[in-house]
Amino acid sequence: YNKRPRKKFIGARTEEYLPAQYLEDWRQKVERIGNINYPQEAKGRFYGKLTVYIEINSEGEMLRSEVTRSSGQKVLDEAALRILRLAAQGGFGRFPPQLKAQTDVLAFARVWSFTQGDVMSDKAAK
Repeated sequence: YNKRPRKKFIGARTEEYLPAQYLEDWRQKVERIGNINYPQEAKGRFYGKLTVYIEINSEGEMLRSEVTRSSGQKVLDEAALRILRLAAQGGFGRFPPQLKAQTDVLAFARVWSFTQGDVMSDKAAK
């Protein structure tokens, strides 16, 4: 039981500085990669919101990702997972020592919007 990783779920309104800063850095990276790799087959055709659940370990490796609330458009749901895999290449950066002292895994949900301007934006799930 003691060998289980310590998992910390970060909610939408976290006021803790360390996980909030790490997630902001993560958001910026994923949003940048998401906009560069916006799904071609969706441009000008499909728009929507979806919720993804992600787990990242202290080494910055993505352990888990899944769409927990579909956009209703398979192309967008698949694009979200593809964008996460692309962003995860090379990792998301190790946890700062103070955050690593608190937890081994960060778990969180995010709402992604694929908009009519063919832009992907990311918000904390509420």
